[in-house]
Amino acid sequence: IARIRSVLEVSVGVREVFAEPTVAGVARLVETAETSGSVVLARRERPERVPLSYAQQRMWFLNHMEEVDGGGAVYNLPMALRLSGQLDVAALAASLGDVADRHETLRTVFPAIEGVPYQHVLQGGECHPELVVVEAGEGWRAVMREETVRGFDLAVELPWRTVLLRVSREESVLLLVAHHIATDAWSMGVLAADLQTAYRSRLSGQAPQWEALPVQYADYALWQREVLGELDDPGSAGAAQVAFWRGVLEGAPQETVLPFDRPRPAVPSFRSGSVPVGVDAVTHARLVELAVQGGATMFMVVHAALVVLLARMGAGEDVCVGTPVAGRSDAQVEGLAGFFVNTLVLRSDVAGDPSFVEVLRRVREADLAAYANQDVPFEWLVDEVNPARSAARNPLFQVMLALQNVPEAGWELEGLAVEQVQPEVAPARFDLSVGLDERWSDSGAPAGLGGGILYSADLFDEGTVRRLAGRLARVLEQVAADPRVRLGDLDLLEESERSEVVEEWNATGLDVEPSTVVERFREWAVLTPGAVALRSGERSLTYAEVDACSDAWARGLVARGVGRESRVGLCLPRGVEMVVAILAVW
Repeated sequence: IARIRSVLEVSVGVREVFAEPTVAGVARLVETAETSGSVVLARRERPERVPLSYAQQRMWFLNHMEEVDGGGAVYNLPMALRLSGQLDVAALAASLGDVADRHETLRTVFPAIEGVPYQHVLQGGECHPELVVVEAGEGWRAVMREETVRGFDLAVELPWRTVLLRVSREESVLLLVAHHIATDAWSMGVLAADLQTAYRSRLSGQAPQWEALPVQYADYALWQREVLGELDDPGSAGAAQVAFWRGVLEGAPQETVLPFDRPRPAVPSFRSGSVPVGVDAVTHARLVELAVQGGATMFMVVHAALVVLLARMGAGEDVCVGTPVAGRSDAQVEGLAGFFVNTLVLRSDVAGDPSFVEVLRRVREADLAAYANQDVPFEWLVDEVNPARSAARNPLFQVMLALQNVPEAGWELEGLAVEQVQPEVAPARFDLSVGLDERWSDSGAPAGLGGGILYSADLFDEGTVRRLAGRLARVLEQVAADPRVRLGDLDLLEESERSEVVEEWNATGLDVEPSTVVERFREWAVLTPGAVALRSGERSLTYAEVDACSDAWARGLVARGVGRESRVGLCLPRGVEMVVAILAVW
């Protein structure tokens, strides 16, 4: 859609593209579409103080909150590369400076005047990151951990730093730590390609000769405000989308109920853990077929399965899940580093014990409507919907879902073997973050889904989340095998769990002496004849009185031919007589 808008200068909607999922169908859409009347993204004249993008505003605010709470590294994005071979440190340092020259966002600081931040793009030598070389040896992982958890003072520091950890003569680890205010996952692929180009050029003693970027991030921030307009202007695009979200999220649950192991703390520590989750190639192939038949994407299928799981685990029939979207709605920003990603709230209804096919249909409709209104910054949404605020949880949703389809960063450097090193587990920004990716064979056949669940250690034990991961896999396997299975018929328990619930928890057998109610009553009548046995209103009878009265009535029944296996009808009002009569019959 972004390419069509950029190249053909017409606008088509996401729902229309889903309705016409072929090249010929999209061509028909283009023929009948109106010329795009949107504001063109281009270089702009900069005001004295360039405002932050809406996403950056929220990140700037969160950064200040982190500093107050002592969690200043929560939104750090670390990337570590193990380099084997003859590394030219001077060329690497120069190429990092070249990348900073190319992308303004990497040399932008965020000072504030009277509490209002703005973008200040640095020029000259001060805008290049210093490549700090550390002789770390075998202790390089400890040094990497220290650098990863160190925060940024965004008012004066560049939003990224670079450290070269020397492991041995021919082995090093390059650590890039960027703040989210300057980059996102897509940006990593951009930086990988640009660093490779710059390093190759610097090895030959030249600066990289690349084509200038059509726009910079500051241009995007100004353009974004023009496109969305003012909220108090009912004719603006932003106001229209906000009105949509107000309707969608009206009455939405404030918190997703999950099987927590501990109460939610007043202030999160962001401590986290991670467990793997995935399904095999056979299940993946069936899920692909299910998505095609439902006119849906694999993300929608996984979203529907997650909603079903959360509903069965106690979240109820109204489930809100968050998801990131790339936010690069114009083709001109595809090669630009910056913080473009936005967050959508996807609300799903699973009322009425529907089949999975029906859940997928509902999820598809809700997701398409959300995608069509994805330009509203999440921070606008929070302000306008105004949910109950709490420092303890994320507003509007607490479970994040991502099916990774961002172009993978191909880190290569001339003359070196490059291996990406996984840093420490990321901080827990949400209660649960489910991240999956599709895997494909060399021939293009489905090869399985893989990924993991990042969880808040404040709330969950690892075992609890491992069971959740296993249940999500079982839901995906069952709906792949039978898409018409109803929500209530899904089997979520392992054999060991089923045995524990059905057999161990129900092992309540107790040896008791065989006796009848009459025998038990007579024992009490002998032990406590004067104690009150029955009371109704102001009237009461002792055990001795109930015993005498029921005996008298019993003799009257025997005189009338009542014996074993006889049926006796009682037509009496509520009160002591009814109880005495029952005892008399027995």
